[in-house]
Amino acid sequence: MKKISLLTFLLGSFFLLQAQPYTKHIAPINNEKWWGCFVGIGNEMPFASNTPLYDLAKVNFNNETSPLLLSSQGRYVWNDEPFRFRLVNDTLVIESDHESPQVTTAGKNLRDAYLHASKTHFPANGKTPPALFFKEPQYNTWIELMYNQNQEDILNYAHNIIENGFPKGILMIDDNWQRYYGNFEFKAEKFPDARAMTDELHRLGFKVMLWISPFVSADSPEFRDLADKGFLLKNKNGTPAVVNWWNGYSACYDMTNPAAVESLKQTLNECMGKYGIDGFKFDAGDIAILANGEYDYYDKNADQNIFSQRWAELGLSYPFNEFRAAWKTGGLPLVQRIGDKDYSWYAVSMLIPNMAICGMLGYPYACPDMIGGGQFSSFLDIKEDEFNQELIVRSCQVHALMPMMQFSVAPWRILNRENMEICARYAQLHHTMGDYIYECARHAAETGEPILRHMEYSFPHSGFTECKDQFMLGDKYMIAPMITEGTHRTVNLPKGTWRDDQGKTFKGPKKIEIDVPLDRLPYYERVK
Repeated sequence: MKKISLLTFLLGSFFLLQAQPYTKHIAPINNEKWWGCFVGIGNEMPFASNTPLYDLAKVNFNNETSPLLLSSQGRYVWNDEPFRFRLVNDTLVIESDHESPQVTTAGKNLRDAYLHASKTHFPANGKTPPALFFKEPQYNTWIELMYNQNQEDILNYAHNIIENGFPKGILMIDDNWQRYYGNFEFKAEKFPDARAMTDELHRLGFKVMLWISPFVSADSPEFRDLADKGFLLKNKNGTPAVVNWWNGYSACYDMTNPAAVESLKQTLNECMGKYGIDGFKFDAGDIAILANGEYDYYDKNADQNIFSQRWAELGLSYPFNEFRAAWKTGGLPLVQRIGDKDYSWYAVSMLIPNMAICGMLGYPYACPDMIGGGQFSSFLDIKEDEFNQELIVRSCQVHALMPMMQFSVAPWRILNRENMEICARYAQLHHTMGDYIYECARHAAETGEPILRHMEYSFPHSGFTECKDQFMLGDKYMIAPMITEGTHRTVNLPKGTWRDDQGKTFKGPKKIEIDVPLDRLPYYERVK
């Protein structure tokens, strides 16, 4: 039997111990509730007393993530590296492969916890995205055109926006405008004169953004050039990796390689100059897409989370930007969008809690997906006369007093005249409230405070921990939209004096029963 030296034994024991995850059990205090980490499951927060194990290195639930958990009792957990967590009989169990999890006591409530975490770990940098994002509605061609993006229909869409009484704003041309992935030229057969199209859109009063991703079609000229330069993500054997994502299999820019990022920026800048583009919708960048593969990143300390972070940071070079996936980029002037939702009432009910946690993870400049839903597959088999018009109108109303609102499915195509005009009216309300919304964005840029706030954040320990159908817009307005079928709801008024959208005044705290006909969005202004 071979003898093992004491030194070898000790070294082996050391590395074995190092390989074990750090684990921390955080016992609850005073009916403590927790939020955090994933925007995409905000509707499941506060977390139940028992949950499955969530892994920040494996999933992102189609949305932004951050290594932050927040407590209703003023505590928070932040790790610089991704961790795993679950709740077991209200005890928060955290595992990390990198560092010992730490819990910080910052105050007595959810707001105290968030503001301390924000200031310490992702301070606001004083800048906002352009005011147009907040002051006017946005329009995206995805649901109307899907993979058939083309010049004629895009121009028709823009003209219909104006002709039907909707405010002009940002127009995003979505996936499949380009010849192939990694190439940034418009398809000639679909866009006979792309520059003339963007010039016309600008003349009409729109800013123009293009959908892009980090992927590169395999064996294209761009693929071969980028591979020769070492700018593509590699397999462990050094060959360019082929990544499985929702549009098939593609190579991918290595966003951890500064030279690759600069090359991509140069290509994007050339595209902007040639076609008169104002910015980009940066799609993909999801942790989950790369989590199932083993890749050799240029930065040897990088992983799929760092890749996602670097992809988001690319947007800092382009003020007109939009993201759906990000990691640890809180406090930066990046526009976020809630992940694609189905065309359903359940999806409408997810918007408020998902937007609320988005703000509490440091992403205040956010848009609640597309009105009626952004998941194109749920629209494929619906005929124009079969749409649930109530659902579309209520979805529009939920968006109207959020930081941003975005149309995609065309209200003038699927709604009768009366309901289309209701949507146009609430698009105009967003325009009317635009200065106040942008004022809230400026406040967020200075303080880190969310624009859209969970009721528990604004009114701690007042019975709002489970509230998912009301929210605060800044500290002045409380919004109580309809998120289910019907024309009646209960509104839980916090302490104070409140004046509603019909001019009636109420003194809280109290619950009131109200009628909400289809043309009404209930909201309440705090009266000093």
